This record gives sequence, structure tokens and C-alpha cells, in this order.
Amino acid sequence: MGKPRVVGPDEARRLAVRAQLLDGSAQGVLETVRRLGFLQLDPIATVATPQELVLWSRLGSSFHPSELDRLLWSERKLIEWNAYIWPVETLPLLQALMRRRRRTAVTTWERHEKEFLDANPGFRRYVLRELERRGPLLSRELDDRSHRAREQHRWHGRRRVAELLELLHVRGEVAVVGRRAGQRLWDLAVRWYPQTEQVSLRDADRLLAEQRFRALGVRQVQGEWHAHPELGDGPIPDRVTLLSPFDQLIHDRDRSEALFGFRYRLEMYVPPAKREYGYYVLPILVGDRLVGRVEPRFDRRSGALEVLGSWGDTSRLDEALGALASFLGAR
Repeated sequence: MGKPRVVGPDEARRLAVRAQLLDGSAQGVLETVRRLGFLQLDPIATVATPQELVLWSRLGSSFHPSELDRLLWSERKLIEWNAYIWPVETLPLLQALMRRRRRTAVTTWERHEKEFLDANPGFRRYVLRELERRGPLLSRELDDRSHRAREQHRWHGRRRVAELLELLHVRGEVAVVGRRAGQRLWDLAVRWYPQTEQVSLRDADRLLAEQRFRALGVRQVQGEWHAHPELGDGPIPDRVTLLSPFDQLIHDRDRSEALFGFRYRLEMYVPPAKREYGYYVLPILVGDRLVGRVEPRFDRRSGALEVLGSWGDTSRLDEALGALASFLGAR
């Protein structure tokens, strides 16, 4: 990689939008995920899931969620790991992170992982054996044989099967190999992941950081905007779209505020009385400017796309909502 160049705030903003393919240049689901590096997964679907919204924001009417499923579960050109969707060619880098999780326990959560696995070797053997014999399986198709107090877990409840599968997943022992009625299907990683070269952790960290910089376009260093050397400047088309709260363009809230002068917070975990805007609010992007925000909600029973509130410059909002409604099949 060449040397990053220092750019002014206007160019930095344009480069960030272009690097994230929000200028209308996105071409297909696979190429978009490769360019972005990953898609964040989340079950919240007030409008659509974050991964679907991120792709729709870039591809518009040409995106259909079935294409994402095909690339994940049929063609296996994308993989799911650690709550993200990745291009399969990133797997050697991810496997370096998996090996590190198996060898060391640095954070509090990683120490919790190790303690749980050390206390439940028989439980781990049982799950791996059943997956080898009967997989792929849903978590509910496995018995809870853990030796640990059944305190209520924030996400997994009192059963520890899902928790164990998550731990084995981030360590590279099991893989998500599909969905059944929205629930993850699990199998042994060696049966799902292709054979790859081995990459050192140092190289993996370096290459992932390089990919991240390329996908973001610019980064702030001591008050200056540094542009990735592969990116060139140019005008951004006058295009309008809505962004997922998990979109990479705005995921770093401090960065997006410095870049766009737009303060954004996801308030779904804020008590209603203390919310400034709403539960699930989407920023409005016009060209290279974040100009306003809207709180839509898709009622799947009635097929209606409702607007619970809107703020800022909403002069192009009807256009954006019309495109979103078309994507959702809503009215």
C-alpha cells in the first residue's frame, strides 16, 4: 500500500461515501460485500435486518435477500462468523483470529469462555460428537449437559447449549451452515469451511486493518483526514437513500459526527421518555451529506410502511421511502 494522503473535510466526506459504495457504483451482492469487507448481523428487523438494509442502501431495487442466502448457503462464497458475514476469501485471516481465541484469554469475556469450557469438557465432547453423527442441527436438538448453575443468561436463557455453540463457533470448531425458520443450523467447521492456507496472526491483523481502511476510505489522525491511496476524488451523484443504524459509514459515531457534522445515536435501548428522536431511526443520505433522519416501521401483517417521525431536511424523504417500500413489498 502506498502512503495515505492528507485531504480536506469536503474531499474526505466524498471519499468516505465513495469507498462505501453509497455513490450508486455498487455492482452485485458479492462484490459489494467484498468491497465493504463484512456485513454486521443483527436480528432487529423493525424495517429489515441490518444486513439487508446495508445492501439495499447500495444496490437499490436490484437487491433481493434471496441472493444473500444463495451466496451463503448454496454457493458458499460468503460465510457467517462471529455475528458478521464475510467473503470466503477472508477465511484464512479469520482462522488466525479463531486460533488466537483457542490459545489465549485476554478479555473478561474470553476468560469467561475458558472457564466455561474448562468446567464442561464432557458437554463439549457430547455436542461435537452429536454434530459429527447427526449434523447439521439446531441448538434445540441438542441436550443441555452443562455442569453450571442455571442462572438466566441475557441472550440464551437458562439452557447453555446455544452459549456453548457460540463459544465453539468463535474458536473455529463449529460453523453456521444455514437457517431453519430463522434459527441457525450448526455443523462441524471442518465439514463446512474449505481448506485454506495458514496465515499468522500478525499478518491477519495487518491485512484486516488494511481492508478496513480501504472500505472506510478515510481515517482521522491527530485532527487530519488521511485518505486511502487507492481512492480518487470526484463528484458524488445526487442520490438519496436511508442508512441502517449498523451501516459502516456511521457505525463509528464520533467519526461520522466529525465527517458529516451529524450527531447520531441508536436509541432503542434508551427509555422512551429519554429518547431524543425514536426507537429505530435511519439517517437520510443525499449525495455526500447526512441531511436528516426518519423513523420508519414496517408492519408485516398489514404490509404497511409507517413513518413514526422525521427530522431535519426531509425534502427527498418521499423518494427514499418509495424505494424502501418497493424493496419491502410494502405500501
